[in-house]
Amino acid sequence: MMIKKIAYSDLPFDFSNLLLHWAQTFDTLAYLDSNQQTQTYSRFEKALAVGVVSELKTSVEGAFKKLEHFQKDNQDYLFGYLSYDLKNDIEDLTSSHFDGLQFPDLYFFQPQKLFLFHADFLEIRYHESCDTQWEQDVIAIENTRIEQEFMLSNGTIQQRISKEQYFEKFEQLQNHLKRGDTYETNFCLEFFAASIQINPLEVFKELNALTRKPFAVFFKHEQHYLLSASPERFVMKSGDKVLTQPIKGTSRRDDDPALDAQLKSQLAFNPKERSENIMIVDLVRNDLSKIASKGSVQVEELCKVYSFPGVHQMISTVSAVVKPEISSVEILRSLFPMGSMTGAPKISTMKIIESLEESKRGLYSGAFGYFTPHADFDFNVIIRSILYHSENRYLSFSVGGAITAKSHPEQEYNECLLKSEAIRTTLNKFLNHT
Repeated sequence: MMIKKIAYSDLPFDFSNLLLHWAQTFDTLAYLDSNQQTQTYSRFEKALAVGVVSELKTSVEGAFKKLEHFQKDNQDYLFGYLSYDLKNDIEDLTSSHFDGLQFPDLYFFQPQKLFLFHADFLEIRYHESCDTQWEQDVIAIENTRIEQEFMLSNGTIQQRISKEQYFEKFEQLQNHLKRGDTYETNFCLEFFAASIQINPLEVFKELNALTRKPFAVFFKHEQHYLLSASPERFVMKSGDKVLTQPIKGTSRRDDDPALDAQLKSQLAFNPKERSENIMIVDLVRNDLSKIASKGSVQVEELCKVYSFPGVHQMISTVSAVVKPEISSVEILRSLFPMGSMTGAPKISTMKIIESLEESKRGLYSGAFGYFTPHADFDFNVIIRSILYHSENRYLSFSVGGAITAKSHPEQEYNECLLKSEAIRTTLNKFLNHT
């Protein structure tokens, strides 16, 4: 394996942008960007993985067992995703809704070429199968032409569930809450556009510049694309410590600093938002207890409000020390799917979600991330994300919120619209509505 460390001063101007455009020549790539936020991918500021040495692509059945073998057989950096519907590999659950995207349920790849952007230098890692290609790649990267193809496509964003249907389903959900079938449910809506053609990289760059979220991802595998502006970490493992950071609680921001500070304070002390967040913290603590050393589960931050472009978010941080016999994949399996995207109690609530939603979630509310050669990992939650199938020309994004007995339908619906605002703003620049 070739490993190089290069100071940024020794690289061409705008190298990272040239590199990302050069990477589009590969059928498979993953680009992770922390946007220099405080809740970063802790091992690097950005990462770009391109090309495939080996890969795992599978449906739900036996997916975690297959991932376990793949990770142990390839002790290298591995990038990929877990779709929400892997819940069916963990529990006796099903997914039968419409799926316009048709992503594999699980996909991971060992990259040929990996670029890790640290604070002061670029680390380059080439697999032994291509470790003589660096010099010619430098020339190709430097000669990459960046032609911003601001493609306008005819298309209209539609809702899978109308506002009226949302209110009807909200009432059904309230009946479940009154019966005690669930005490918090993350209910989601799909927005979609059919027969649409976009330039995925340009759309991602626009979305990422607008949102600057700490767990942003651009992923391409053949005709499948993920354009993610996620603010949420699912779980990170470093040595024997795991850390998860569920989000529950969202407020808009305001250009007036005084009003913005007021909105942030209102979110921090909102009893409904705090109770929703604490419910998920309790669920996460219970999930972690399955794989944690006795007495090691700790709530490091409870209901802390972080500010991002467009929104304030309430985030809690829960950590644990993992039992030495528990594998990395078993940790993921024990926590998946993340409580912030299901609700509680988890199994009963996931059945209710399936009965009320009308789209297969697929990648949405799953997780994207990576393993290191030493079996550490870091995964986000796939929210605030655009999913795109370039051959079917089908584009989708979903949003949702936690529904409790104290929830108000109009407020919950408006929160969904708030969460979709950055994506809508971005897409409107690329869609011709005439």
